[in-house]
Amino acid sequence: MSTIVKQQNNNEARTSDSPREAEGRGCALSDTRNIGIIAHIDAGKTTTSERILFYSGKVHKLGEVHDGTATMDWMIQEQERGITITSAATTCFWKKHQINLIDTPGHVDFTVEVERSLRVLDGAVGVFCAVGGVQPQSETVWRQAKKYNVPRLAFINKMDRMGANFDAVVDQMRSKLSAPVAPIQLPWGSAEDFKGVIDLIKMRAVTFREDSQGSTVEYVGMPAELAVKAEKSRAALIERVAELDEELLEAYMENSDVSEVALMAAIRRTTIANQLVPVLCGSSLKNKGVQPLLDAVVDFLPSPVDVPAVTGISPKTEEKISRETSDFEPLSGLVFKMATDKFVGKLAFVRIYSGQLKKGQNIFNPRTRKRERVGRLLRLHANTREDVDVLYAGEIGGMSGQKLFTTGDTICAENDLILLENIVFPEPVISMAIEPRTTADKDHLADALRDLSEEDPTFHISIHEETGQTIIQGMGELHLEIIRDRILREYNVKASAGRPMVAYRESILKTGAGSFTFDREIGGRNHFASLRLQVSPRSKGTGNSVEFDVSSTIIPQEYRKAIDEGIKDALLTGVLGNYAIIDTAVKVVGGETSPVDSSEMAFRTAAVMALREAISSASPALLEPIMMLEINSPEEHLGEVLGDINSRRGRVREIKSLEDIQIVQAEVPLAEVFGYATALRSLTKGRASYTMEPLAFDPVPSSMQDSILNR
Repeated sequence: MSTIVKQQNNNEARTSDSPREAEGRGCALSDTRNIGIIAHIDAGKTTTSERILFYSGKVHKLGEVHDGTATMDWMIQEQERGITITSAATTCFWKKHQINLIDTPGHVDFTVEVERSLRVLDGAVGVFCAVGGVQPQSETVWRQAKKYNVPRLAFINKMDRMGANFDAVVDQMRSKLSAPVAPIQLPWGSAEDFKGVIDLIKMRAVTFREDSQGSTVEYVGMPAELAVKAEKSRAALIERVAELDEELLEAYMENSDVSEVALMAAIRRTTIANQLVPVLCGSSLKNKGVQPLLDAVVDFLPSPVDVPAVTGISPKTEEKISRETSDFEPLSGLVFKMATDKFVGKLAFVRIYSGQLKKGQNIFNPRTRKRERVGRLLRLHANTREDVDVLYAGEIGGMSGQKLFTTGDTICAENDLILLENIVFPEPVISMAIEPRTTADKDHLADALRDLSEEDPTFHISIHEETGQTIIQGMGELHLEIIRDRILREYNVKASAGRPMVAYRESILKTGAGSFTFDREIGGRNHFASLRLQVSPRSKGTGNSVEFDVSSTIIPQEYRKAIDEGIKDALLTGVLGNYAIIDTAVKVVGGETSPVDSSEMAFRTAAVMALREAISSASPALLEPIMMLEINSPEEHLGEVLGDINSRRGRVREIKSLEDIQIVQAEVPLAEVFGYATALRSLTKGRASYTMEPLAFDPVPSSMQDSILNR
C-alpha cells in the first residue's frame, strides 16, 4: 500500500544562536540557498521556476510560458515571445529553508544575464531537455558556472516528450561538458508512459497526483521491472561517490550497502566541492519531479557558509583581503545588475557577502570614491517588491536611491574598504544606427538609451565621427530588436533604426615595430617624449597585453601609466577602419626622456603614434565575428540546409542524427546570417529550427576587405 504525503510550504522563521548571525534575520545562514536556473533556450527553465514557486507556496496559481502568464517572465516582450529576456529574482521557502532564486535567460543574445547572476550565486540547477540533450547554449552556461566555481545539480526535463532519453543525455553531459555527473534518480517510464521517478538514495518510487496539479506526492514500492536496474544504479552511485569522499569510502569498505544518511552527506560534500553533479529528472510542464528537485537543492547545494569567504583587494594598499559570511563582519556586497523601475526609479540588485545593509545608512563605492545614502531596501519577486529594513549577509535584494552605482560596483563601509572582483562582459558583435523621428523625441531617446545602457553592460552607444549618427551595439539581432521595442513601449519614444551592421575587429598576422618622437611646443612650454614599441600576435581569444621590457632609468615609472593609457586608447581604434584591435601583445622596448621637457601628455601621444606605426608594419587584418549555428532539420530538407550554409560562406563541422531529425553544426560569418530565421523557415516549410552563439573572430577574405572598409 502506498504512502501519500501532501508537501506543504513552511514559512516559519528561524533564528540562529551562532555568532555569525544577527538576531533579527528571519532564516539561519545554514538554511539559506542562493541558486540560479540555467539552461539552453526552451529546455524549460521558466516552467521549472514556476513550479518551484507554486509548490513552495510563493504563488497560488500555476503560470505557463506558452500562455504568457509565467510570473518570472513579466516583461511584455517575454510574454509575447515566450522566452526569458531578463533575469528575474525571487525568494521562496521550502522545508524551513529560504531559497533566493534567479531565473536566467537561455537565448545567447542575453548571456550577460547569466554571467552576472552566476557571479553572485552559491549554487545552480542546470536544466536539460530529455530530447535535445546538451545543446550549444547548455555548453555556454555550463562554462560560465564552471568559471565561477558554482556547484550544480542537473535536472533532465521533458521526460514526457516523445524521444526522451535519460541515459543519452547523461552520456552527453559526460562527453560534451566533461561533467562529473552521477544520477541519483531514474525515470519511471518515458514519453506518454512517464509515471514519476525512482529515488536511488531511498530506493523507492515517487509519483505525483494529477488531480492536485502534482502537489500531492506519493511514495510507492519499487516497480518490479526497474528493481534490478535500480540496484545496479545505486551500487554505481555509491562507488562513484566513495571514489571521491574518504568518509564514505571507509563506510563502504565496512559494508557495501552504506546508509542513506552517510550517502546523502557524502553527496553533499562532493557536490559543494564541485567534484560531483547529482542528476535528477522529471517533467515540469506535467508537474512531475519538481518537489524532489527542491529537496535536492536543500540537501546538496551549499549555503553561504559552505562556500569560501569572498576575497577582494584593499583600494589603499592593493593587498588581498577576505570577508567571512557573517552579519558581524564589515559590510561588503556586489551590485550585479541595474534596472530602471517606474515605481522606485533606479534599482540596484545587490548580493550581501558580509555585514548588514540597513535602510538609511551611508555606503561607500570604491570605484567612484563617493559616499551614498541607501534610500529603500527591497526583497524582490519578479517585477513586484517588498520593503525591508535590513539585508543580511548571504541575502540577495534590491536598493534604490543610488545615482552613481553601476553593474559590478562594490558596496562597503567607508572606514573598512574592500574592492571585490568586477564582472567581465563580452563585447558586442552587431550594431545599427538609430535616430529620433521628430526633434521633440531627441532628448527622450538619449535618456532612454542612457537608462538601457546602464541596465545592460553589453549594450553600447556611440556617435559616428563622420555622420554624427547614434550607433547602438548589442549581442545579436534579437537583442537590438528588444531594445528598440522597449524604447517604443516603455519610454514612448518613436525612433527609426537602420539595418543591423557587423561589429568588425582588427588584429595583426606577424610581429612588427614602431617608434615615434614627440617634440612640440604647446602653451609656451616644450613637450618631449620618444618611444619604441614591438607588437606580436597572441592566440585567438586571449585579448591584448601591454608589457614594459625597458629599465626605469630609460622610461621612468612616473610616465608608464600615461604610456599604458595611450597604448590602450590606440588599441580601441585600429589602423584599417577604426575597429578595435584584439589579441595583440604590445611591448615597450626603448625610448628617451628629457629631464626638462618630458611630460605625461607627450608620452601618451608618443605611445599612440608609435603603436599605430607598429601595427601598420605587422600585416594588420580585418576580423569578422563567426557564429556557431546548430540547426535541427528534418532529413528530407538536409540538402537545402547544407547548400544554404555553403552559400553563406559557412563551414559544416558535424552532422548528427537523432531519430528522423538531422542536427547540423556549422560555423558561419555573422554578416551572412542576418534574417536567417526567415530563410530557414522558407527552405524547410517551417519545420526546422536553429540556435546561434558567437564563436570567434576570423580574418575577412581579402577579396571582401576593401568593400567593407570603403562602406
